[in-house]
Amino acid sequence: MTEAQIIAALLGFIDRGEASEAAFEEMALAVFAYQFAHNQPYRRFAIQRGRTPLTVRRWRDIPAVPITAFKDLTLSCTPPEEAQAVFMTSGTTQGGIRGKSHHPTLAVWDRSMLVNFRNRFMQQRERIAMGILFPDEAALPNSSLAHYLALAKRECGTSDSAGFIGPDGLDIPRLIAALERAEASGEPYALLGASFSFVHLLDALAAAGRRFALPEGSRILDTGGFKGQSREMGADAFYDALSVALGVPRAACINMYGMTELSTQFYDDGNAIYPPVKSGPHWIRSRVVDPVTGHDLPEGATGVLLHHDLAHFNCVSAILTEDAGIIVEGGFKLLGRVDGADSKGCSLAVAAFLKAARG
Repeated sequence: MTEAQIIAALLGFIDRGEASEAAFEEMALAVFAYQFAHNQPYRRFAIQRGRTPLTVRRWRDIPAVPITAFKDLTLSCTPPEEAQAVFMTSGTTQGGIRGKSHHPTLAVWDRSMLVNFRNRFMQQRERIAMGILFPDEAALPNSSLAHYLALAKRECGTSDSAGFIGPDGLDIPRLIAALERAEASGEPYALLGASFSFVHLLDALAAAGRRFALPEGSRILDTGGFKGQSREMGADAFYDALSVALGVPRAACINMYGMTELSTQFYDDGNAIYPPVKSGPHWIRSRVVDPVTGHDLPEGATGVLLHHDLAHFNCVSAILTEDAGIIVEGGFKLLGRVDGADSKGCSLAVAAFLKAARG
């Protein structure tokens, strides 16, 4: 397929509402063939593994790239200088080196985000007033999260939705005024942002002696973690504190799990019980594997999460993460970063990939 053909096929696939295993496999193999033809480092790696479009017959056999390889190589089917957007990781590891995902168009990324977001967070509500607790795209032009939140606000927020982080950080007085208006209005309100921003909000509300009872139907979306950004909190303490401070039940506190190296996000159905089950839409599949062999582990066994994201068509669609997880009915449970033998296995997988991809 050409780039235009693969984009059209993916947009149609996302819009179809659901897909059987056979339909996913057919689309996954087409995306793999496209990436094999146009992404040279990935092609070298796949050949070294004996995996080509002629030999791969199942989506599970598509070779996965370790996530940290995005920091060492340019993995793009089109010339990187032609990208409409380049999303970059934070650079908090590997001495500040930032992984990059190049997007020749944001049409697929945006469609993937919006269809999934409307289904999992908006839950058929057309629009909701939003408060955004993260810098905007002008401040962070290479942040996939900044783009995600801008898209959510523009396409799903009401006209009085607003961002509350500026050059000086969280604007607490303006945010408290917005929460007061929301509480008095009786209309549902949504707060969305990075997890560490909510920690700063909780600290500020505690210092001011303030609590709110946001209207029924209000929702919270947090994403990411706290390390290196704010004081760290255990998940149960975090969601308990959000519920007490804002009057939003834990069942309406949604955590989004996403990454720069993917074009699709995962959601849970609230955090009444932790850890919750996370799942994605029909154009992404997840496995839990042994990082060295790549073999699937049985349901209920702890291993390393591997995601096959068809929307990430320009880079590589199969990503071996450094996140530990367990496959369960309806999705997976995210257990944090890998350690011990799995961490060593991820490092070996990275070394093997780089050796093959560089030729």
